[in-house]
Amino acid sequence: MTQQSLEPRTTAEDAGEGTRVPAGRSWLDRYFHISRRGSTVTREVRGGVTTFMAMAYILLLNPLILSGKDVSGATLGQQALITATAFAAALSTLLMGFAGKVPLALAAGLSVSGVLASQVAPQMTWPQAMGMCVIYGVVIMLLVVTGLREMIMNSIPLALKHAITMGIGLFVALIGFYKAGFVHRGEATPVSLGPAGELAGWPVLLFAVTLLAIFMLQARGIPGAILIGIAGGTVLAVLLNALDVIDPEQWASGAPELHGSAVSMPDFSLFGQVEFGGWGEVGAMTVGMIVFTLVLAGFFDAMATIIGVGTEAKLADEQGRMPGLSKALFVDGAGGAIGGVAGASGQTVFVESATGVGEGARTGLSSVVTGLFFAACLFFTPLTAIVPGEVAAAALVVIGAMMMMNARHVDWSDRATAVPVFLTVVIMPFTYSITAGVAAGVISYVAIRTTQGKAREIGAFMWGLTVIFLVYFALNPIESWLGVH
Repeated sequence: MTQQSLEPRTTAEDAGEGTRVPAGRSWLDRYFHISRRGSTVTREVRGGVTTFMAMAYILLLNPLILSGKDVSGATLGQQALITATAFAAALSTLLMGFAGKVPLALAAGLSVSGVLASQVAPQMTWPQAMGMCVIYGVVIMLLVVTGLREMIMNSIPLALKHAITMGIGLFVALIGFYKAGFVHRGEATPVSLGPAGELAGWPVLLFAVTLLAIFMLQARGIPGAILIGIAGGTVLAVLLNALDVIDPEQWASGAPELHGSAVSMPDFSLFGQVEFGGWGEVGAMTVGMIVFTLVLAGFFDAMATIIGVGTEAKLADEQGRMPGLSKALFVDGAGGAIGGVAGASGQTVFVESATGVGEGARTGLSSVVTGLFFAACLFFTPLTAIVPGEVAAAALVVIGAMMMMNARHVDWSDRATAVPVFLTVVIMPFTYSITAGVAAGVISYVAIRTTQGKAREIGAFMWGLTVIFLVYFALNPIESWLGVH
C-alpha cells in the first residue's frame, strides 16, 4: 500500500460519481470534506448521535467488567470507572474525528477489559495493569508507523482471525452470565445454573428478561436495541425496588436508586494512576505475554472494523484502501495509551460506528459529535450508576452472541481449519484466558499443516508464534527442570 493511497482525496471522487463540490464552503465543510464526501452537517450530526446511542452501553459494561479485585485486593470505584470510561471514549473519538477525519468512534474494548480483569489484575495492581495498556498502545502505534501492523495482519490465517473474535465473544458472554448470577461455581460440578442448579432471586430473573428483550429488539431490526433493553430493564428494576418486591441485598451492585442529584462533577481519581515496573514477582516472560495478549485483543478487530465501516461509508476502494487509513490506525493505537492513562482500559474502534454511517455520516464531524456526547456523560455518572449490574450483564451476552456470528465464515468441513478454530474458541472461556485460546489455535494450525506437508505455506511469523506459545505452555516444566523454582 503506497503512502499516496492513504492521503485524503482532493477531488469530488470522495462523494461519488456526479457529486459537485459547491463554492463558498464554510471552514467546517472544508476541514472535514463534508461536501466532497456527499454529506451535510445535518447528516453528520444525526450520524454522530446515532453512533453514540448504539455504543453508550459501554459506560455500564466497562465498569462492570473492571469491578474485580487486583492482586493486592484493591478495587476501582464505580463512579471513577464511569468517569474514566466516558473521558477516554470522548478524547479518543474526538481525536479520531479531528485527526482521522473519518466517521469512527472509539471506547473501551470489551476484549481488552476482559484480559485486564481476568489475566492481568490477578497478577498485578490496577495501576500496573493500566501501565500494560499504555505499553500495548505504544506498541500498536509503532507497528502502524513502521508498516508492520498490516504485515502481521496478513500473516495470521483468516480462519484464526475469526476464531479469535469468536473466542473472545464466548469469553465476554461467560463474564456476563457469571456477573448476573446466572452461572455459578458449582459444588459437585465446575459450574452450575445458579448457586444450586436453579436460578435464585429477582435480579437474575431480570437479567434473563432484559437479555431476551434485547434479542427480540435486534430480531426486529430496532436501532439501539442494546441501549433500549438496558433502559427498559433499569426502569423495571427501579419499580420493583421502589415497591419493595426485591430485597435490596439481592442486588450485586447495590439497589437501583438515585442517591442525591442526577448531575455531579466527574470523579477523575483514576486519571494518571499508572505504574511501569515492579514486575519482579511476575517475571519478564509473563509481562511479555500480557502485552502480546493485549495487542492481540485490540489488534485484529480494529483494522477490519475500520475498513468495513470505511467501505460502508464509500470511503474505501475495492482493495480496502481509504483516505486517512494510517491516521485512523494510529489513533486506534493511541486509544490504548489514552485508556490506560485515564484508568479505563484500552480504547478501540467500535463496529457500532456503522450505525452512524447508515444514517448518512461520512466524515470526522460525526465522530466529533459522538465524542461530545461522551464528554457530556461525565456529568451524569450518578444517573448511570443506577443501572443494576445484572441488567448491564445482559448486554455482555448479546455482544458475545454478535461476535460468534463470525462462525459463518469458517469452513467447518476442513479439519485443518476447523480444529484450530474449535480449540481457539472453546479454550478461551474454559480456561478464562484469551492467551491460552490463541496459543492452542496457533500451535494446532501449524502442527496440522505440517502433517499435511504444507510447512512452507505457514510463514515465518506463524512459526515464531508457535515457538513462543510452546514455551508459554511448557514454562512451568522448563523452570522446574532448570531449577528456577
